[in-house]
Amino acid sequence: MKKILISALLLGAISGINLSYAQTETSGREKVYRAAHTKTTELKHTKLKVKFDYEKEQMAGEEWLTASPYFYPSDSLVLNAKAMLIHEVALEKNGSKTPLKYDYKEDILKINLDKTYQKNQDYTVYIKYTARPNEVKQKGSTAITDAKGLYFINAQGKEADKPVQIWTQGETESSSVWFPTIDKPNQKTTQEIYMTVPDKYVTLSNGFLKSSTKEGNGLRTDHWVMEKKHAPYLFFMGVGDYAVVRDKWRNIPVDYYVEKEYEAYAKQIFGMTPEMIEFFSKKLNYDYPWNKYSQLVARDYVSGAMENTTAVIHGEQAQQKPEDLIDQNVWEDVIAHELFHHWFGDLVTTESWANLTVNESFANYSQYLWNEYKYGKDYADYTLKKEADAYYMNPENISKDLVRFNYHSREDMFDAVSYNKGGSILHMLRNYLGDEAFFAGISDYLKSNEYGTGEAHQVRLSLEKVSGKDLNWFFNQWFFGNGHPKLSYTYHFEPVKKQVTVAINQLQIGDFFQFPLAMDVYVNGKPTRQNVWVDAKAKNEFTFSVAKNPELINLNADGILLGEISETKTPEQYLLQYQGSKEFLSKWKAVQDAAKNAATSEVALKTLVVALKDTNYPLRIEALKGLDLSKPNQAKLALAEVEKLVSNDPKTLVQAAAITALSKTNDRKYLPLYEKASTALSNSVKGAALAAIVQIDPARTKALLETINLENANEDLITKLLPSIVDNKMEKHAPAIGQVVAFYPFIKFQDPKLGDVAEKGYQWIMETDQLKATQNVTKIFSAVKGQLSENPQAKMMLLQVIKDGLEKKMQLLRANPSNDAVKRQVELLNKVVEEYK
Repeated sequence: MKKILISALLLGAISGINLSYAQTETSGREKVYRAAHTKTTELKHTKLKVKFDYEKEQMAGEEWLTASPYFYPSDSLVLNAKAMLIHEVALEKNGSKTPLKYDYKEDILKINLDKTYQKNQDYTVYIKYTARPNEVKQKGSTAITDAKGLYFINAQGKEADKPVQIWTQGETESSSVWFPTIDKPNQKTTQEIYMTVPDKYVTLSNGFLKSSTKEGNGLRTDHWVMEKKHAPYLFFMGVGDYAVVRDKWRNIPVDYYVEKEYEAYAKQIFGMTPEMIEFFSKKLNYDYPWNKYSQLVARDYVSGAMENTTAVIHGEQAQQKPEDLIDQNVWEDVIAHELFHHWFGDLVTTESWANLTVNESFANYSQYLWNEYKYGKDYADYTLKKEADAYYMNPENISKDLVRFNYHSREDMFDAVSYNKGGSILHMLRNYLGDEAFFAGISDYLKSNEYGTGEAHQVRLSLEKVSGKDLNWFFNQWFFGNGHPKLSYTYHFEPVKKQVTVAINQLQIGDFFQFPLAMDVYVNGKPTRQNVWVDAKAKNEFTFSVAKNPELINLNADGILLGEISETKTPEQYLLQYQGSKEFLSKWKAVQDAAKNAATSEVALKTLVVALKDTNYPLRIEALKGLDLSKPNQAKLALAEVEKLVSNDPKTLVQAAAITALSKTNDRKYLPLYEKASTALSNSVKGAALAAIVQIDPARTKALLETINLENANEDLITKLLPSIVDNKMEKHAPAIGQVVAFYPFIKFQDPKLGDVAEKGYQWIMETDQLKATQNVTKIFSAVKGQLSENPQAKMMLLQVIKDGLEKKMQLLRANPSNDAVKRQVELLNKVVEEYK
């Protein structure tokens, strides 16, 4: 699972509060203890036959479920079956059915078998049922915004700009909305599905397509078979009018299901997949274990993406066009993430949601592995830093163990601890053990637990088996503890002994950590790397021989440690750190400090100018952001280099940042340069150029904005153009700004002027007939509601924003009661209001 990316503006505005949890389960050790599901039954095979009712948005299903008692004898079968109508339950044997007694209430189907069965004594139960996803009562979360399991998209075809689709979403326990099962991650079963659909649509499910049969009346039945067992939450069905673009890895089919508008770009979006499969197969010393790999893009998807075995689903954000892809395939990390799950999550599945780290932390870290391989260590370190920053951002994360049995809801496990922090912890573990031992260890974990389940202790045991090292200390503090080191330091030079002593203090509340730490000691402008071991105590001291008093001590010089360091360095020291370090994080910190101080420090300005030529393009962008070329001293040193970057930098994102930096001069002589850039293919370059032209010649704003497509634009570009879009009421771009303006109360905390513009944009969308824009607004409201539960004040604030918008739409509807588009918007806003109550 890859979570929806929530706006940083909102994340930054939410502060943590203490939550109180009701006790629902206990082991006698914790107030709440979420034990792994007790296995009384072992699923063996699941056979389904399904037909869809597009008008009612329901599904008629038949199921043949083969199972046996797990260990102890049993005369009953208990299944999860949410919001269904159960029509028939029978024991099937040799083709004949014998009715069975059953009880169905509160989404649990309890079946009385014909006798007591022993372990490994199989039986097959037949169930005829109707799935009614719109009757489901369970709610979604921040990571997975809805829990209906089965989704009919534009089922009656009323929305002209939206395709008709059906897709499923099983994680965490929503597959039992569309077929009765034991909906727990520690169950595994083979499967086959017969899907009867309109012949004009294509289908996708797990495994391979065994047959496709015309049924008459414009219908067709596709038979999909999954021969290797996997967890019920990974079952998948997708139906729609897709273009299927074929690819392959070795002899295994690799297919991309996209809307036909994006058929020509499918390989630009997903085409790295075969190379990723090869890379991960070799890195893990375990070849891709399934018989195909398909990826499907869905409208109105309730998360980012999902690793359904051999049949991954992606949100519509994955569909990009050349003007977006030339800047960056923003979905590439997600593609890697879901693919890696086919080892960590699908092949070996978390035993319980408490151990989600064995799924999501590994998938998160796969993004680093891919970026390191494909684009180099510096760029991978940049992506790891962004992941860590998202973990630090929410104070609530500090109190959460990585493996935790006291979660309030299983959905709460899908957070920046399981993902972001977990990925950073694996990076530390890899660097502690060394590449050979780390990758051999996790390969052993896969081979030892293949087609079964795993937990953090099994990861530890495999790594210990390979490396010979005891790792309890590491797992106890990082996997079974919470928080991270918060450090400060001082150093003292003894001129007689020619020694420097560095004192490191741990400042965090709670337990102290032990960890290896790299520090660079700078003497005569050159760093000497010192690798030390920090013990679990408040203060550690380390003494080194040096020729003279060091100019600089740089802690966490390799950027490996997940921790926060309080330090005060001069611009001169940061310049030295930038010039002397080979590691990304040390350079990044130097450039960030320089950006803050360039207005008052010539040395800080020099750091920015040097960084404009850095080989790592995020550092070039950060340096450009820190410049103010309207200042004569900055223009004197940096202007010529910025001009070169506009035209010559190989990265369009850098070109765009250079145009934005240049626009601060407000010099008309650059107008021809901006006009040329405004015709570029790149959306980021075009957007930056348009913003620059608008600044010089506002009269041209509306005409220029008509030339750009912001459908998949990033938040930075939308924010840059937001004032012009709102002032000119550009209806074409209303959907694009919807996801930003919805947060206007929070934006005001950080930037009052921009917040006022965002509020004006929100009011405009709510006062006019803007269906797609309102859809985007409500989608983002739904996406963040789970996180807002941590901050009731923020939730109330956003609820009032939603109610204000609803009232404006109601005024529109009262003025024009027959307007179907406004009716739909009222329904969407009403739904979100109910979600927030």
